Amino acid sequence: MAVVQFNSLPRLCRTTAPLSPISYTRLVSTVSIPVCTASNVLKLPTTRRNSAISALVSEENAVGSSSSGTDVFKLTYLEGNSWLWDVGGLKILVDPILVGNLDFGIPWLYDAAKKFLKTFQLSDLPEIDCLLITQSLDDHCHLKTLKPLSEKSPKLRVVATPNARPLLDPLFSDVTYIEPGQSSVIEARNGSTVRVQATPGPVLGPPWQRPENGYLVNSPQGQQTLYYEPHCVYNKSFLGKERADIIITPVIKQLLPNFTLVSGQEDAVQLARVLHAKYTTIAKILPAKSLILH
Repeated sequence: MAVVQFNSLPRLCRTTAPLSPISYTRLVSTVSIPVCTASNVLKLPTTRRNSAISALVSEENAVGSSSSGTDVFKLTYLEGNSWLWDVGGLKILVDPILVGNLDFGIPWLYDAAKKFLKTFQLSDLPEIDCLLITQSLDDHCHLKTLKPLSEKSPKLRVVATPNARPLLDPLFSDVTYIEPGQSSVIEARNGSTVRVQATPGPVLGPPWQRPENGYLVNSPQGQQTLYYEPHCVYNKSFLGKERADIIITPVIKQLLPNFTLVSGQEDAVQLARVLHAKYTTIAKILPAKSLILH
């Protein structure tokens, strides 16, 4: 049987109101959802876990189905677009921003910092099986993080959008670039395998540019599928053939002058309907000093 668990950071669950900056909302579900205990996913020192880090933790820290089994998603939110997914024992690090601020090289125009994980380090991560990159821009392919990560784990398996090739090829030796419709199988140290399929994401450039990626991630036994695309931009006809039990999506629009950078709201509701999702979890952008975003 399948289990879905949503984590912010390790801590025992309680039944009072959430304190996390991220909220977890079930749009459609027929499964009874109890509160359970989160597993210790990250190696956090006790002093940090009880101080600033604890502010990120939801009081309803883990959510799972009433059954138990090995086909499990454990989703740990690391702020911004960054995630740590444990899929049946296979650990996937997604779009990590864990070293320094996010500024796109123009800190005078845009400068974003983590609100809660200010002292979090790469060494606090567990051993990672795969790095997953959705887009080629700095808020997903963060070189300040990826350079030290590649020095720490130069042979780390990477699955990414082809748009990120110029950034990733100099850093990692085992990179698989997949376009929408293509898939890759990742093998964990425990022998389980996870299939990752790319889906069309936003076009962040001229109309003829290749779209960035979203991903459908299948659990080892195929009982659960997760969908993630960080801008809530998707191809409805492509996704109409797919199903996802879990979706991760923004719900608040992020606007540039005359351009919607991140969608949400009615598009997020429509996405859940298209994929017949049972659960959705909502990510927020990093707090930023910006002269261009609204």
